[in-house]
This record gives sequence, C-alpha cells and structure tokens, in this order.
Amino acid sequence: MVNRDAVALDDPVGESLRGRHAHLARRIGAAATYLPEVSTFAAVPAEAGPREWAELVRLLGPGELADMFSCPATPPSDWEPVFSLEGRQMIRTGSGRPDHRGAGPDTGVVELGVEDVPEMLALVERTRPGPFRPRTHELGTYLGIRDNGTLVAMAGERLRPPGWTEISAVCTAPEARGQGHAARLLGALVARILARDERPFLHVAEANTGAVALYERLGFETRKPVTFRGFRIP
Repeated sequence: MVNRDAVALDDPVGESLRGRHAHLARRIGAAATYLPEVSTFAAVPAEAGPREWAELVRLLGPGELADMFSCPATPPSDWEPVFSLEGRQMIRTGSGRPDHRGAGPDTGVVELGVEDVPEMLALVERTRPGPFRPRTHELGTYLGIRDNGTLVAMAGERLRPPGWTEISAVCTAPEARGQGHAARLLGALVARILARDERPFLHVAEANTGAVALYERLGFETRKPVTFRGFRIP
C-alpha cells in the first residue's frame, strides 16, 4: 500500500470539508462547517486571524456553538469556552489486513443505511460515543451488529482527509459488551479502508483507557495528543 504523508491529519476537519465532504459543507471565506444535521464540527486555518474568526461568526451565527474539534487556533478572547477534553489521535500502522473477516451474514456484521438511523441514534443516546446526528451516516460507511434483530453495536467512517479515513462512533449497548463486537466492527472497517488503499485513523478521549487498549491491540498507535474544544460565540 502507498505510504501517504500524515500532514493532512493535522487538520482533519478542514481537509475533509475541502475535499471528500465538500458536498456536506457550508463555507464563508476560509471558515467551514458541516451541514447542521451532519456534524457540529467547524474549521478555520491554524493561523486564523480576526478576518477568519469573523467569517466563522457569519457562518454559524452569534450565540451558537463553535465545535472546533482539534483545531489549535485560538479564538477571540470574548468567546466563552464550553468544553475542553484531552484526547489522542491514533493511526493504524502497517498495511496488513486485520484478523477479522469483512461484513456479511456469516459474521453478523451488516451495513447500516438511512432506514437504520432511528436505531443508530437510540444506540448513541445510550452509549455516548461522541457527536452523532441524523445525517452523520452520510459521512461514510457505518456497520452494525444485531442481536435478535436489535442493533447492539456499531462503528463507522467519519472524517476523510486525503488518503485517510477516520473510524468513529464505536459503541456497544451495555448488555452486549464483552462479546468482541467492537473488535469485529473495527476489523471490518479497517479491511474496507485498506482495500481502498487508504489508511485508518481515529480519535479517542484520553480517559477512555479501555478503548485505547483495544485500539492498540488492533494495531493502532498514538500519533499525537489532541485537545477537543468548543466555544460559545458572543
């Protein structure tokens, strides 16, 4: 597999909005964000100045949340901090396929679509893996596992900077944990991403030590620490 530069991962939201997700973006000047029903993430250049922040204000509107994800740019001093969460960005090293078969009836892993959105939203509400909205599934492929017809686990593709695909929304219902569902879903997604000659990456909260350990077992390693931040626009 072609070895691609990881510089695009320094601005995964902006790179996605300018590229693979341009059809799901809103833009004013150098500021960009997703359509509201897709994602809350917004982006400005790392060296943003007054003009770029003013463009983001015009884009989002006064009183709204600017979810800056891992953007390192410092907003104006009168923007109220809403949240700050320490985390890490992890990439999967090597090009070998994981020891998991892809989606299919023999594995119980199924592809999820628009008709599954109500169940996906309900599972997210129970498990809180991170932001997920009614059209988030349009960012990429989402896979799930059902137990007697009920969706009990899922994971999918989110940010898409050039040459990379982020795995996100990894979650399992409390009553279905301990059965290897997350590993199976991650394995299936990694196989699909590698088959496209892309590389998988993901983000995880630093406090979620169980998830970090799982990702490390599946071949991911930490690329850099990140801070997820959100601000209220005055």
